[in-house]
Amino acid sequence: MALGDIEFEVAEHVATITLNRPDAMNAVSGRMASELAWAWQTVRDTDDIFAVVLRANGDRAFCTGVDVKGDPGWFLKPNVWNSIDPGVIIAPKLHHHCWKPVVTAVQGMVAGGGQYLLNESDIIICAEEAEFFDPHANGGIVSALEPIGMLKRGVPLGEVLRWALMGTEERISAATALRIGLVSEVVARDELRDRAHRIAADIAARNPTAIQGTIRAIWESLDMTRSMALQNGMAYTHIGNPPLAERRAAPRRNGPPVYR
Repeated sequence: MALGDIEFEVAEHVATITLNRPDAMNAVSGRMASELAWAWQTVRDTDDIFAVVLRANGDRAFCTGVDVKGDPGWFLKPNVWNSIDPGVIIAPKLHHHCWKPVVTAVQGMVAGGGQYLLNESDIIICAEEAEFFDPHANGGIVSALEPIGMLKRGVPLGEVLRWALMGTEERISAATALRIGLVSEVVARDELRDRAHRIAADIAARNPTAIQGTIRAIWESLDMTRSMALQNGMAYTHIGNPPLAERRAAPRRNGPPVYR
């Protein structure tokens, strides 16, 4: 596929997906949505890819949601009942069933629908100047899909409501994002990409079948009762784990501990 709104490369079992509309603050056009869908399906179906880094070009923004100025209606249909949630197209998990680990590196602004990409990431790190906000309230439109995804990630209800209701005037800083669990690490801007790749490469060095089973079990549990999730998880340990004798014979990966 000829790409323009994203960049896609693979090295040492790690795919790097880079949002590439910096002049539009990486807002999601119809073309970018199609290219992201292709990228997630390619990652899913390529057995030699074990992990993903998701990042963005430019300094101002990681992603500012749907491109409301240049291409606002790519997910809308003449029949309103045929319109779709744009998040299912651009994000990896729920629609594309891509169970490979996604490490997302955020710089600058994440606004509105940019949160779709974070909501289905496995690990999110950000630069010190990152900021998160929702412009829906400023435009007088309902904000529902992105904040629901934030709740499923475990961001506290009060924080999600404040994000959705306060518009562009109040923004979540990197420090607050770390405190409320929206991100798991904050680094200097010039360290962001290298840190994301180190995390992805460390995960990619492990058993990819086990990693994918872990991710799938955890994400699927979010839509299940506890007892059903435990039964599903138990099944995955039987499906994804090699026989005990094989596990004992295989070398273990035991590096020195690192604290964060």
